[in-house]
Amino acid sequence: MKLTKAQRATLREKFAGRCAYCGVNLGERWHADHFEHVERKMKWADAPNGVRRLVCTGEVHRPERDTIGNLMPACAPCNIDKHAMTLEDWRRKLQNAAEVLRRNQPTYRHALRFGLVQETGATIVFHFERLAQQEAAQ
Repeated sequence: MKLTKAQRATLREKFAGRCAYCGVNLGERWHADHFEHVERKMKWADAPNGVRRLVCTGEVHRPERDTIGNLMPACAPCNIDKHAMTLEDWRRKLQNAAEVLRRNQPTYRHALRFGLVQETGATIVFHFERLAQQEAAQ
């Protein structure tokens, strides 16, 4: 869905100009993320160099989710990492990140051994969830 400038400005301020997920201040280049993914339709097309590639058609598989009410302001890294995952699938992926780093990255293991990094085992709580918890406590 194409947002107007006014809709985009309103969405940006939904969480006071912060990413709904990590809470970072949104810069100029932020994304409008579909909270519940819409899954874009793809098709094979020939590129000018003759190579076939997948391209987006502009259509979505779940058009009922392509609404402003289903959009969240997100920083580019969060939106790209979340991709088409459900919130809970993404939370599980993030929760497992330290284990993946420990298993696959020797530099990370060195950083752990030398005390440069400390794993907390903290539960993933998204920015919009923290705000809701704060409001409920008041």
